[in-house]
Amino acid sequence: MPQQGPPSAWRIGRRRLAPAALAPALLTLAAPEARAQARDLTVVSWGGAYQDVQREVFFRPFQRATNGRLLEETWDGGMDSLRDRSRTARWDLVQLEGDELLLGCEEGLLERIAPEDVGGAERYLPGALTRCGVGNILYGFVLSYRRGGVAPEGWADFFDTARFPGPRGMRRGAKTTLEIALLGAGMAPEAVYPALATDEGLARAFRRLDAIRPAIRWWDQGSEPPRALAAGEVTMAVAYNGRIDAANREDSADLGIVWAGQLLAQDSWAILRGSPNRERALAFLRFAGDPVVQAGLPPRIPYGVTARGAESGLPDDVLANLPTAPDNARDALRVDDAFWRANLDRLERRFSAWAAGGPGR
Repeated sequence: MPQQGPPSAWRIGRRRLAPAALAPALLTLAAPEARAQARDLTVVSWGGAYQDVQREVFFRPFQRATNGRLLEETWDGGMDSLRDRSRTARWDLVQLEGDELLLGCEEGLLERIAPEDVGGAERYLPGALTRCGVGNILYGFVLSYRRGGVAPEGWADFFDTARFPGPRGMRRGAKTTLEIALLGAGMAPEAVYPALATDEGLARAFRRLDAIRPAIRWWDQGSEPPRALAAGEVTMAVAYNGRIDAANREDSADLGIVWAGQLLAQDSWAILRGSPNRERALAFLRFAGDPVVQAGLPPRIPYGVTARGAESGLPDDVLANLPTAPDNARDALRVDDAFWRANLDRLERRFSAWAAGGPGR
């Protein structure tokens, strides 16, 4: 899930110091053994409202529990960045999208993580643990819109600029864009990835995008869609469901979500290969994998979590707003990480050629 906004004043992200009033409190958390390390544990996530919640639910409580300091950074995703940070050994824990996790593991950029290292396989939902990753959230790429007029009902409306005029916000890149194009063309979710594996299916996806090419406004950070919607700069946008909820709650925006056809994805924690803080990173993962700890996240930002039982005691109104809720997930398309691991470079080149004005096929 690429970056969702600029660091807040509390963040120690990008190796910036905390404000002076906070520095003494943070410094008291550094135990002698932590100070003796080559560096403090550095955790990298997507920024914005999501990382603000992570700080409250995971990062600060872990610091208090271990009496050791934790530094935060943010990133926008991408294999080139991951390879660079692996070479420079500046990061310890990083949150990755599924295809980056698979590629990073295959390329030897990430540490192997055994189930017993993080509390055992029985602690997590199926699919949460992989060779190099520990799943931490399930989230949706959803159709979002500004309330007040006729509400769209699905991706077909996203491509209907006659009935719903105005610019559209889409995440820059092949992944999610091509899936949405085929969903908007009326394709059933289960047919999308088989179609994208063919030249005919790709041609159909780019033809659908051609129909709204002049209306597309590309975004790179997850904080952009809710801002653009609230400002009236776009009529509809692809967005992370949690960012729309945060804008409504924190900024008094009046934005709606269409759950039908959402793209459901999982992000995972991974440890960079050769991290001098491997043991402390594993300690963090065990802490963050506790269902009692994880239960603190969905009420603050509506993402599904991966520890068994973490959602069992949550209020009904919180559960109903999660992308994993049965009603919301009924028509979801699960992002196929293996497909993108195998095809990302090739399809990104085709997408980039199309976005630059070419035919894309």
